[in-house]
Amino acid sequence: MATNNGGTLYVLQARPPAIIALAPDGSHEVVLANLTRTPDGIKVDPATQTVYWTNMGTGIHLVDGDPMPGPIPANDGTIERARLDGSEHRVLVPSGQAGTPKEIVLDTQSGHMYWCDREGMRVMRARLDGSEVTELVRTGEFPRDTADATRHCVGIVLDKANGHVYWTQKGPPDAGEGRIYRAGLELPKGASPAQRPDVECLLSGLPEPIDLDIDHRDGMLYWTDRGDDTHDGNTLNRAKITASGLNAHEVLARGLKEGIGVSLDAKGRRAFVTDLGGNVSEFDIDTKKTSRFTTVAHLGVLTGIDYAQI
Repeated sequence: MATNNGGTLYVLQARPPAIIALAPDGSHEVVLANLTRTPDGIKVDPATQTVYWTNMGTGIHLVDGDPMPGPIPANDGTIERARLDGSEHRVLVPSGQAGTPKEIVLDTQSGHMYWCDREGMRVMRARLDGSEVTELVRTGEFPRDTADATRHCVGIVLDKANGHVYWTQKGPPDAGEGRIYRAGLELPKGASPAQRPDVECLLSGLPEPIDLDIDHRDGMLYWTDRGDDTHDGNTLNRAKITASGLNAHEVLARGLKEGIGVSLDAKGRRAFVTDLGGNVSEFDIDTKKTSRFTTVAHLGVLTGIDYAQI
């Protein structure tokens, strides 16, 4: 499923749950079908031909992409892994440890994976084999604060060059209370996950920020936003990463149908995004001549996406 430049998109289809390999020309094939529950975040390690993904668990029953109001979720999500040929499927972080895992990112050099636990209100880390599950940031106490969506951690990306982890706290649907944060990759000495002196709120008042990625060449943070279309929601965004925060926020393109995942092809200067409407869309990040997406494919309800050079 490789393209001429060797790139492949891997997308998570939530309904019916599956991992799909997709070429930017729209041709695709199913890598793994019949996934359990609701998969959300995905990352591929090309060196080992392995795909990692999150499963949000049994307590998540989506209404227009958001959890139904009601009892506290079971916090029984998992993080799973398989070969890109669909073999060797296994659970790495089992029920009870991952929380409600959302987006995921890999640091293959250090042998770690990072993810956000939405209802658990945490930024988490573990070894790539699922061991040493560690809480890095805690934004609330489970289950006491779980109903407060401003505490819900969703998107995540690493800026290893500057020693930071970035994450989103999306807020309630269409509320305009979303925020983007960053902190150091390591817990400061003497600090606790709930009381870290290095946590910075970089942007606030966003419609509903979801997934993140970084263009390291230009030092730009990219993110998808759901939220209200009339207030810059359902868009692709970016801002310049600086030592003092995020500057020059731009809305690059509009019209997503409940935007979710974003993944950059940094070499090809493209951003790929997914939405709950089933669209995989492409945007040229070096030009804003049209400020519109190009549709790559239309599938089932989509969550996470990762572009990989295989």
